[in-house]
Amino acid sequence: MKTLKLTVVLFLVTAYSFANVSSTDKNALIALYNATNGAEWNSSWDLNSTIDKWYGVKLENNKVVEINLQFNNLNGELPEEIGDLSNLKVLNLGFNKLKGNLPTSLSNLKALTALELFMNGFEGNIPAELGELKNLESLKLYSNKLTGEIPTSLMGLTNLKELLIGSNFLTGQIPTEIYALSKLQKLSLMDNKMDGEIPVEIAQLKDLEELLLSTNQFTGDLPKEFMNLTKLNTMMVSDNNLNQEYISVSGKNPPTLMHLELQNATATMDIEKE
Repeated sequence: MKTLKLTVVLFLVTAYSFANVSSTDKNALIALYNATNGAEWNSSWDLNSTIDKWYGVKLENNKVVEINLQFNNLNGELPEEIGDLSNLKVLNLGFNKLKGNLPTSLSNLKALTALELFMNGFEGNIPAELGELKNLESLKLYSNKLTGEIPTSLMGLTNLKELLIGSNFLTGQIPTEIYALSKLQKLSLMDNKMDGEIPVEIAQLKDLEELLLSTNQFTGDLPKEFMNLTKLNTMMVSDNNLNQEYISVSGKNPPTLMHLELQNATATMDIEKE
């Protein structure tokens, strides 16, 4: 009898915990499912089952804190309701077939630390409202069809460690306010249509390990101050309109980095880590 009572209690507690997932969270997930052809996902959701069993969804204290649906054949546009998941910390929808504009409602996800929407077909500008995501550490929007300039508001994301927005159709210059991203470790703007000179302010990013600026229309020279980037181990600036061609460096940053120049040619140099 005690065993039966204990089983009943555990069942009631479990059922109660599932019931505590808010209708706002559930409706937002269903909106995502419907807007991206959920029935055709590689791993679909059974909308009649409890949310804890939905593929790629992580709950903490009955709140949706993570959605990881990369490589899952999502096809459609992100619904505005995605911004209702107020406790979401990680949103990874990479390697899918998503299109349309990035919804400005993403700015409501104040707890978000990782926004990873790479390898899709998103169009339009990067919403300036993303600058409101002050907890963001990783912003990966590379390999889409995004246009326009980098919003200056993104320079207020002072917790960013990764800003990867290459392989789009972005134009304009690198904001000089980029120095504010003091925790940045990886910066990729490669394969866009950006121009202007490479700002010396990048040299203030002391934690920078990767700097990928190749295949744009940047002009001028690399600032000599880049020699102060002692953690930089990968740098690619080829295929621009710089005054000189520079070797792409991958490995330990050599003291003579600024003197690795080639005329009318590019190369890759691997330098063994000590």
